[in-house]
Amino acid sequence: MNTFKRHRFPPDIISYAVWLYYRFNLSHRDIEDLLAERGIFVSYESIRLWCKTFGPKFAKRLKPKHQGYGDTFYIDEVFVKIDGKQHYLWRAVDQDGEVVDVFLQARRDGDAAKRFFKRLLRSHGGEPRKIVTDKLRSYGVAHRDLMPDVIHDTSKYANNRAELSHQPTRARERGMRRFKSTDQAQRFLAVHSAVFNLFNLGRHMVRAEHYRLLRKRAFASWQSASAA
Repeated sequence: MNTFKRHRFPPDIISYAVWLYYRFNLSHRDIEDLLAERGIFVSYESIRLWCKTFGPKFAKRLKPKHQGYGDTFYIDEVFVKIDGKQHYLWRAVDQDGEVVDVFLQARRDGDAAKRFFKRLLRSHGGEPRKIVTDKLRSYGVAHRDLMPDVIHDTSKYANNRAELSHQPTRARERGMRRFKSTDQAQRFLAVHSAVFNLFNLGRHMVRAEHYRLLRKRAFASWQSASAA
């Protein structure tokens, strides 16, 4: 089945626009200007619809290609205001900075923590060796009920990795002038995480030649996921 059926622009233009939106801190209007500079004239509204329609499809195709997560999960939650109401964005990353899952919820009690932990177990395909959280009691409830044999570290500063992992999302949230709805936020964050993981190449940790090779492979994976 042709993913781009009934779209008048070529697939490579659509996939490029979607990649720009989820890879960089750009608005739909920014991408409209970038494409216009190349002689491609498309409205920002069309770009918005492309990102909404194709982003989740591409992310779904990327998921089976992922190499897997590490054995340590750093978990944290932050406040997110949507439509005047306070929500909590739960996030888990592994020791390499890969985003295991993001999940938007209205609460941060024990039931909410257990819902998030169940998602993590599905994403990981089993229990991690260790989880690192702050001292929020909800984590203790979920840990005791769902993965009591897993090491649970709540020591001071141990969870800085998870806290820092929120920064790219905060930057995008500011650029978008806040999320407009919970559905839009969850959809965007899921795709953003998949693209982030694909291009999370540890540039500061490898030689330039190795980094270029990893980047080439990442581009190939994206092109495969966004093919017609």
